[in-house]
Amino acid sequence: MESAYLTAESILRYVVEFSTLLLEFFGICILVFTGVKSFILWIKKSDFIRLELAQGIALALEFKLGGEVLRTVVVRDWAELGILGAIITLRAVLTFLIHWEIKNEKKALEPGKEV
Repeated sequence: MESAYLTAESILRYVVEFSTLLLEFFGICILVFTGVKSFILWIKKSDFIRLELAQGIALALEFKLGGEVLRTVVVRDWAELGILGAIITLRAVLTFLIHWEIKNEKKALEPGKEV
């Protein structure tokens, strides 16, 4: 019975670590794509650069945050859990601030308002 438990734990750890890496990889890909797209918009002198960049960063942070939350499944130590909690809190605050910036940027870009 104990060997079945250890095998199941090993499989769970592998699935969680792979899923975490996959989510973080998606976040990195989104961030790089958004950076390139924003650079192209900057070359074209578009007014929507900040909005596009903020939305891309927010989406990338959501994927990274999902990876961190998933990582809590396999944490074994209280110190590691504390560090993970701090990282999750920091990313959640950053996500909140970026969404606030997106909301303000959308208001500024509405027709009839000066930028």
